[in-house]
Amino acid sequence: MFLLSLVLFVALLTVVLYYQPGLIVSSVALIVGLFGLTYLSGAMWLILIPVAALLVLLNLTPVRRKLITEPAYQFLQKAMPPMSVTEREAMEAGTTWWEKDLFSGKPDWKKFVNIELPQLSEKEQSFLDNEVETFCGLIDEWQIFQDQDLSPEAWQFLKDKGFFGLIIPEAFGGKDFGPYAQSRIMSKIASRSVTAAVTAMVPNSLGPGELLMKYGTEEQKQHWLPGLADGTEIPCFGLTGPEAGSDAGSIPDTGVVCKGEHEGKDVLGIRLSFSKRWITLAPVATVVGLAFKLRDPDGLLGDSDKIDYGITCALLPATHPGVEIGRRHNPGSPFMNGPVKGTDVFIPVDWIIGGAAMAGKGWRMLIECLGAGRGVSLPALSTASGEMSYLTVGAYSRIRRQFNMEIGKFEGVQEATAEIAANGYTLEAFRQLVTRGLDFGAPAVMTAMAKYHATEMMRTSVGHAMDVVSGRAIQMGPRNFCVFAYRALPVAITVEGANILTRSLMIFGQGAMRCHPYLFDEVQTLQASDKEAALVEFDGLFMKHLGHVFGNIARLKLFSFTRAKLSSVPVNADDFSKVWYQRINHLSAALAVAADVALGVLGGDLKRRELLSARLGDVHSQLFIACSLLKYHSVHPRTQEEDAHAEYALTLALHKAQQALLDFYQNFPSRFIAWAIKAATFPLGAHYSAPSDNSVRELGNLIMDDNVVRQRLSEYVYVSRDPEDAVGRVETTYQMLLALGDVWQSFSRAQAKGELTGANIDERLDDAVAKGIIQQADIEPLKAYDARRFDCLLTDHFDQL
Repeated sequence: MFLLSLVLFVALLTVVLYYQPGLIVSSVALIVGLFGLTYLSGAMWLILIPVAALLVLLNLTPVRRKLITEPAYQFLQKAMPPMSVTEREAMEAGTTWWEKDLFSGKPDWKKFVNIELPQLSEKEQSFLDNEVETFCGLIDEWQIFQDQDLSPEAWQFLKDKGFFGLIIPEAFGGKDFGPYAQSRIMSKIASRSVTAAVTAMVPNSLGPGELLMKYGTEEQKQHWLPGLADGTEIPCFGLTGPEAGSDAGSIPDTGVVCKGEHEGKDVLGIRLSFSKRWITLAPVATVVGLAFKLRDPDGLLGDSDKIDYGITCALLPATHPGVEIGRRHNPGSPFMNGPVKGTDVFIPVDWIIGGAAMAGKGWRMLIECLGAGRGVSLPALSTASGEMSYLTVGAYSRIRRQFNMEIGKFEGVQEATAEIAANGYTLEAFRQLVTRGLDFGAPAVMTAMAKYHATEMMRTSVGHAMDVVSGRAIQMGPRNFCVFAYRALPVAITVEGANILTRSLMIFGQGAMRCHPYLFDEVQTLQASDKEAALVEFDGLFMKHLGHVFGNIARLKLFSFTRAKLSSVPVNADDFSKVWYQRINHLSAALAVAADVALGVLGGDLKRRELLSARLGDVHSQLFIACSLLKYHSVHPRTQEEDAHAEYALTLALHKAQQALLDFYQNFPSRFIAWAIKAATFPLGAHYSAPSDNSVRELGNLIMDDNVVRQRLSEYVYVSRDPEDAVGRVETTYQMLLALGDVWQSFSRAQAKGELTGANIDERLDDAVAKGIIQQADIEPLKAYDARRFDCLLTDHFDQL
């Protein structure tokens, strides 16, 4: 009877922790339950007494604070390193969205159901169908590469049609397009030319336009925004320098508040010295945004006690005296990029973006405005590369034959093409959920996920494309449809925060603070000056935090043993998606427990344990990616092709999340704790396998077919129908092959088996007709296709380089 009573108590405790009805209700439920179990088995008093004592302690607030909260507060004050101003601003900047639910360990699927994927407005769709389509027809990446610049006609078209003012309100002459429209526009351009896409995306991401709209004074907006919108002003923004790349907070550039002369008048201003590098559009810019560290040693801004204001942003004309635009860099893709320098450059204090009131607030401004570059521009470029890899490699792997078989039929090739197909599908799904999130603010964690994982998927897909297309892909020339995306990879993974640091520092570093329901507020109390008030606030937060931890442990153990079969899912989940939502519930609880354990055991040292924090960030990111896949899958009609793409991509995402957890457990310094949480997460071993060989074969075959996913992805990019164009040559040849149906396959099979005689294709075609393998009417289409097929396989050659 005692064992039964003990089991019943554990069940009761699990239910209480799972639902967390509040401390008083939970205490009453446990005490009443224990009294009842003690009545059944007298031995249960051994459990009743210590549990009752603990519950009394927790419910007596003064005693609890003295014995539990205050020691914990003092311990954490010593364990947690002080938070710098820039760190605090980075943590406070931006917003949170669905990624916070996933980090909590208890996703609110009712909230997820209400998320609707973004749609283009009538104006946005018209711009894509007309201006963007026309612009794509104007540009040729091979010609751009040879000229090392866009054509004058392309530049003028970008200016005249408002491509530089997509985010600027209509009141100032801009388009006022949303994040999804911006992403769609940039990805369509990128599918044609990465150089043109980078040129168009920079003014619409981290640049003066966005900073002015959010923080500029009305006078600054009226002065600059109309010119930025119509292209008469070309902006650049100087942030990074020789010794400040991803660590933008360490910029050495300085500004000192002083009096000086401007336009013949004595004004309050700033004397700047700066040296910026790798600044996109700098060589052609007419207006330069600058980030620098501001000092006011004489208290001229009105606060005599404040000398160091910190990072500040200002805007000045590129022709302003002392500003020097240097010679161009060569980043591999021929977009405009170069240095900006200045020594003792005097500007009025009114040129601070937002005026003097925004002095020292530049870091927060930049962190919030980086959302566009991280969440829109670079993921758009990556999505275009992923979708074009799907279309071109899928077509080429069916056209190209070796050993008398399409190369796409070889399982070794299918291992690569299946991942290309899954990545193309994932990137589109990811882009749509991320841009929807941007409609609700600037979630810094979500956009960091988007930047890192989208560009890494681009790296994988483009790398596989080069592998499959092989020698055809490495020969530069107007026929090559792979190489320019390959050359752009270093740009994608480096700018807007290098990928290594984005993964190892930003995603979990910001995620832990911003997405945890209590941690950031707790840290704030640890650094408060009023210790007594802070302790009272900390007490409430700490108790909720403990409930959060133990609740997630209970959820995790329950989900681990039941495979989360009983966990909640969205009300509209179908038979395909239900199991994936349940798996996300399991891994979300595992992430929450692992994060709290890591923070509790390692404290401030976790900041330096980048390998561990990166793995937790990977778990968080893959869960978000999985949610984007489920949302994207749910809005399309169920087909075998759609399910195959979604299942492969979901399997891959959750396998990666699981592997990141296993690697975290394997390397966690406290081995007993690592063993305990691993056993709680995977008591029967790892749950989630990588995609099976059958899945690889299925997707490897589908990418060669004109399936519904291929058709949809082709709508998001520019696919030339010109047989002399790099992409158009492959696409038109592929369409000819599709039109032939099984005729080409029948002819090729007979030819490979030696069933046909003849010295050339004409004679073999005649023989095939005679033997009933093909019809007379098939001869001319087959001859035309064979000529195009051969031309499609050729690479460029030159008299001299």
